[in-house]
Formats: sequence, C-alpha cells, structure tokens
Amino acid sequence: MDGDDPWAVLRAATRARVALGRAGDALPTHRELEFRAAHAAARDAVHSPLDVDAVRAALGGEVLTVASAAPDRATYLQRPDLGRQLADGTALPRTGADLAVVLADGLSPRAVQAHGPALAAALLERLPGWSVAPPVVATQARVALGDAVGEALGVRAVVVLIGERPGLSSADSLGVYLTWDPRPGRVDSERNCVSNVRPPHGLSYAQAADTVAALLSAARELGASGVALKDEGPVLPAGGVS
Repeated sequence: MDGDDPWAVLRAATRARVALGRAGDALPTHRELEFRAAHAAARDAVHSPLDVDAVRAALGGEVLTVASAAPDRATYLQRPDLGRQLADGTALPRTGADLAVVLADGLSPRAVQAHGPALAAALLERLPGWSVAPPVVATQARVALGDAVGEALGVRAVVVLIGERPGLSSADSLGVYLTWDPRPGRVDSERNCVSNVRPPHGLSYAQAADTVAALLSAARELGASGVALKDEGPVLPAGGVS
C-alpha cells in the first residue's frame, strides 16, 4: 500500500472501481486496461458454457439434469421467458421430498462451476431431518425454472443456486433463491434471495448456508416465503464483507 496515496485505504477496502486517477482528461492507461479486462471477463462469464459433467462429479451421487426451453445461449439471452420453462419432454421423478436444490447456470455459469457444489454441500449439512431430492443441474436456466422443477419433483421447497449477472468487479457471483411451495406462476415477491456468494470477496459458503438454512426453517414454520418471510438473523460481522 502506497503511503503517499490518500485513496489507497479506500481501494483496499472495496472491489468497487474508485479513485482511479487521471491522465490529463482521461483515465491512466493501466486503469483503462484494467477496465477492458474486467469487461472481457464479464462477457466471458455470460457466454462460457457450464461444464455439466464437472458439476455432477463435484456433487457426487445421483444427480438429475434438465434444460430450459431455450435451445441455445443466444435464444436464452434474447428470450428470458423460455429460460423459465422446462424443455418439452422433460421427465423428473416424483419424490415428495421436503427440499430440492437446483444448480442453474444463469448469467454466469462460471459462478455455478466455482461455488455451486460447495455451497450445496454446506447447506445440506445444516438441514438435519429434511428429506432432499437428488440435486438438479439446469442449463439455459432462469430463477423461475426452479418452480417448474420443484413442482415436477413434488417438493415443499426449492432452493436455486444460480450465476448472477456479472459486474465489472464480480464475474463469478452466485445467488441463492428460496421458494416455498414452488409451482409455475410464482413471482419474485414470493421468493427470498441471498446474493454475492463468492469467497473470499463476497459471502462465504458458511455465511450463505447459515442464512438460507434459517430461512428454510422459518418458511416451513410459516408455510410461505418472500415478503411474508423476513431474514432476522445476526448482522454481518464488524467490517462486513468486501
């Protein structure tokens, strides 16, 4: 850290693009190159396909796979509605379990590849007594695809681990969406979200799993999720997360 730079402390405390400096009326060359590299990483995160076999191997055991009604990535990006529907002919076993966990590529397959299996394992460790359907890996998927998956599996709740829209400082951020009594037609206000799971710069797997497990227990007691269910857990540790 440069002691002559008054902005060094702020830059060290955040991943945001702050105090970039000036070269005349423009950014310094190295800051411009950093921006272009970050933009390229974000684009790559959107377009790189999910390695389904690697995710299945990391999960271990029985794993189900599904695809949305979007036949390819270009269609997925242009038609969000198709990403919320299962492909024609999709067949899933009726499990009657308490919970289904869906790992969906979303807008950053890279995030699911990097964080999905570990977060799923951390979450299930915190849910003793819950019956859980085989995990589902979903491609060309939006959040609401979890509702169709949950209804097909016959579960009481679904948790979707999905790659979030990449930013210029976070191309691998994972989001978690919880819906009680999933079925097509559910709206965003009927879900709970925990976002920015990406250690070491965002939430750790343990922090995210603790929060989601607490929300699931509260949803089971309440019989609802979304705006009816509030996260009343402890605040972040002093200093929060960067």
